[in-house]
Amino acid sequence: MAKFDLKKLLSENEYPGRGIVIGKSKDGKSAMIAYFIMGRSENSRNRIFEKFDGGMRTKAFDESKLTDPSLIIYNPYLALENIDIITNGDQTDTVYNYIKENGDDGFAFDKALFTREFEPDAPNFTPRISGIVKYGNCSCCNNDFCYRLSILKSANGNPEVCNRYFYSYSPLAGIGHFIHTYSHNGNPIPSFYGEPEEVELPNTATELADMIWTNLNEDNKVSLFVRSVNLETKKATEIIINKNK
Repeated sequence: MAKFDLKKLLSENEYPGRGIVIGKSKDGKSAMIAYFIMGRSENSRNRIFEKFDGGMRTKAFDESKLTDPSLIIYNPYLALENIDIITNGDQTDTVYNYIKENGDDGFAFDKALFTREFEPDAPNFTPRISGIVKYGNCSCCNNDFCYRLSILKSANGNPEVCNRYFYSYSPLAGIGHFIHTYSHNGNPIPSFYGEPEEVELPNTATELADMIWTNLNEDNKVSLFVRSVNLETKKATEIIINKNK
């Protein structure tokens, strides 16, 4: 039985910030990925998700209101052959480019992220959270896919130090792992602490999207991306929900 109820984690937290969920569907048929963004400022809330061939980007909903694109406009999701990369910043491109140029020796995700650190948005020093899913007969765990999560964050708000944490998972039916940028709302906003939270996952992308979107704080939620990949047919289902329409 999973340790945490994803609905409760979301509904009882006014501001988890940006979040990644990766795992395996309850019926064991699909790999599942979810990524959401939230915002407290007008600039952060003025965004939508937009799909393109091979990935997904954030963009301004109203270009006239965009004041600082540096940390809010990026590619959260990029795909390589048999690999999905999902992050909360432009480190998606860092991981993508590293693997494309050097291949994946099993540690490419880590090596790429060791070149990056938390966001330079004092006093919050927002963590960079990242995930990768590798499909196919996984040599490290003998499964049809495996996944990793990472968080790069300051040392309890000290920007002189960047601590980098990496977590590797073999998939289990109905189980996912959830990591988010902030523990809860605050000023400055406290970073996520501890290991990614083990959560229960449903069967379908639609169910997961509804579970997350319904339970995110209504005032602060901005956009949601959910992707599921059928492990037998390799068919992908993708859902994007934008508050700004």
